Amino acid sequence: MDLDDLPRARFAFPGPLRDRLVAAILAGAKTSTTGLLLGYEREGEPLPRVGQRSVVVDSAERPVAVIEVTEVRVLRLADVDLAHVVDEGEGDTSVAGWRAGHEEFWHGPEVRAEFGDPDFTVDDDTLVVAERFRLVRTLA
Repeated sequence: MDLDDLPRARFAFPGPLRDRLVAAILAGAKTSTTGLLLGYEREGEPLPRVGQRSVVVDSAERPVAVIEVTEVRVLRLADVDLAHVVDEGEGDTSVAGWRAGHEEFWHGPEVRAEFGDPDFTVDDDTLVVAERFRLVRTLA
């Protein structure tokens, strides 16, 4: 497996949140993630596909792990289930708590700047990409 041929998986923006998410992946606690479908559409990126491998990078853009996609679902934000929430490995024990944290992120200045919309918000009908993955190997 040539790491240079694999796409990079960047969780959140560089900084403390990315560092926590990467640590959770390396510890095996994080096996799912949620992104906005709009983000894929705006970037012209294809959705992840089952079997796809990628290199997880830390805040310094250093490769730290290889993950493999095991499931991809596109669903309404209101339809995200507790199993997915728990498997995100961020310590959430309720969908409501998970959603509040994700809304804070999605309504934050970095996402709004990325989308070029200072008033960007999500609601129950916002489509998200719920992805499951497995840790293939660590690189550190």
